[in-house]
Amino acid sequence: MTNIESAIAPHLRTERVVPGNTPENFKPPFEIYASRFPPSMKELVFAIIGAQYPSKESNDGAAMEKIASFTSSTTVPLELRPTFEEVAAMTDNRGYYNIATLIYWPDRATWDQWSELTGFKEWWSTLDPTTERNGWFLEVFFPTMDRFETILTTTAMREGASYMRTGASGPVLEHGYWGSMRDRLPVSQVDELVGEKAFLQAGGPKRPATLKSRVRVPGKRNLAIIRSGQDWKETLPRERELYLNMMRPALQNGMDFLHDHGDEIGCYSNRFMDMVGFKGEGGRDRSFGLGYFDDLASLEAWSKSHPTHVNIFAVFMKYAKEMGDNMTLRLYHEVSVLEAEQQFFEYISCHSSTGMLSSVCGDH
Repeated sequence: MTNIESAIAPHLRTERVVPGNTPENFKPPFEIYASRFPPSMKELVFAIIGAQYPSKESNDGAAMEKIASFTSSTTVPLELRPTFEEVAAMTDNRGYYNIATLIYWPDRATWDQWSELTGFKEWWSTLDPTTERNGWFLEVFFPTMDRFETILTTTAMREGASYMRTGASGPVLEHGYWGSMRDRLPVSQVDELVGEKAFLQAGGPKRPATLKSRVRVPGKRNLAIIRSGQDWKETLPRERELYLNMMRPALQNGMDFLHDHGDEIGCYSNRFMDMVGFKGEGGRDRSFGLGYFDDLASLEAWSKSHPTHVNIFAVFMKYAKEMGDNMTLRLYHEVSVLEAEQQFFEYISCHSSTGMLSSVCGDH
């Protein structure tokens, strides 16, 4: 392995005040890469605009058509339109079907102008929770580039924010050891990124279920967000069978634990979503987990020692050993650790364990 470099872009490197976790003389076990964004890019926007139905069968497509009327609007200048968008869906543990558009912009000012000029902001603010036929959720993140990191298994791969990149790194140093995710975040050079511990009031007074209401959830200090994805669309039959019968079940088990019992380890919310078509049709052979953790340390602890993730790691190593150089499964993740003001959560007529509602409804 040659030309190993830091995952932290050169213009974001600084003298490290907080010690890193990289072992002395460490050599990564295999190659992964980081997207490189232009130095002029100071932040990005990742927005999730979603609808919630009592069941998959009750999805009539109207909600996604409405969202698309804004994201596909040609009434705004080209530079204000989304850089990248796609649709994902899942059925949660209450049986509700959640379908959402995931959208990226290069900065908050562009998001603000888009919201105003397309009419999205006005439409959203006037939704009446007492008359809507389905629930709605809006979750928007505004990480500055020092609070964001993304890795991919190949330099050719593009997912999410990497559609805004100008290139990719060489093989990066900070991976393959516990604590490497933290070390890839530029802000970790100077900040220990301590968050607000979740569910401290569990067992106390419970707020009512949020169906037929609008709830804005305040941001949390150093909330950790991870979007971790899988792409098996180019796998050949043998690897596809291996992925679906061995890797996917282990991954599903881990995602289900975070979804159903995340409060035990500091996870507010986890969605394991499949990429789908505009009307919810499947067959995209891509998925991702989207988790919200009270503290980066909580995410690290689950990754390092919880049986569900230990099993994911063990199964992946077996999978990788069997496929060797023939492995075509592609993996990526995006991680942000956000200031309270870099988060926006609002829920309209959604059940009380939807997303960050779990942090205010006492329903965990």
